[in-house]
Amino acid sequence: MASQANRRSSPLIWFSTSLIALWLLIAIGPFAWTVWGSFKVQGDFFSKADWRNALYGVMTTVETGSGFTLNGYSGAWIQEEFWRNVLNTSFVVTFTVVISLTIGTLGGYALARSGFRYAFWILIAALVFRAMPHITLVSGYLLPFFQWNLWGHLTTTVIVLVAINQPFTLWMLHSFFLNIPKDMDESAMVDGCTRFQAFRHVIIPVMWPGVITTGLFSFLLAYNDFAITSMLLSSENQTMVPKIASFLGTVREQGNVMFAVAAVVSAIIPLFFLVLFFQRQIVSGLTTGAVKG
Repeated sequence: MASQANRRSSPLIWFSTSLIALWLLIAIGPFAWTVWGSFKVQGDFFSKADWRNALYGVMTTVETGSGFTLNGYSGAWIQEEFWRNVLNTSFVVTFTVVISLTIGTLGGYALARSGFRYAFWILIAALVFRAMPHITLVSGYLLPFFQWNLWGHLTTTVIVLVAINQPFTLWMLHSFFLNIPKDMDESAMVDGCTRFQAFRHVIIPVMWPGVITTGLFSFLLAYNDFAITSMLLSSENQTMVPKIASFLGTVREQGNVMFAVAAVVSAIIPLFFLVLFFQRQIVSGLTTGAVKG
């Protein structure tokens, strides 16, 4: 009986393994190809004569004397000063995440513990703002930013990204707080803690995976944003994504595609290690928030 069951399950295991391998090829293939191509010249990576030139680096060898080159990275980081855009992105991302999590954690906890009906309507209003296209919200900020001479600065972008991201953090953290019994707050307060002390020393350590998960999504919003940052920032204060787009050039100005390829790889690698490092907290936070959220 066992041997028959094994024979029947073998095709299923083979089919499942094939699907997983195909999925990995589709998911990882483009990224791996981009990383490989970032060490080639444009004539190889975008070769129309033979796609295998990107594998062997025929033109790269002719132009640089080696099958691999760092010209794309040196051109992006040194010639075009891409490091400045990395610093701008770090500033925007850090303050967006910190402010969003601070307001979202306090607000989500207050709404989860509130017995008043207005808490429900606040969450509904937040959901409506979350559903609106981001570009429609940005238009309301442009006039005062121009009148007060605030357009083009990194701080204005942080304000807008926090306003757009806040409904999401409020909803997500609210769902996490609902999964924590109120008895924990009450027990801490019976032991002499104030409401804030109970929140800080008892509740936050329990829902730390939820905070990390929400913070990661807030990070991705600010890190990957293009429409908002391209509208609100001047060329001197651009973040990474708009700068990468500028490497591609325009109708009037020729760009350098290999600078863009190298910059894309540089921007993706931190995300890979970030998710890899926080994978346990992310899975734990998503599964915890899914119970009642």
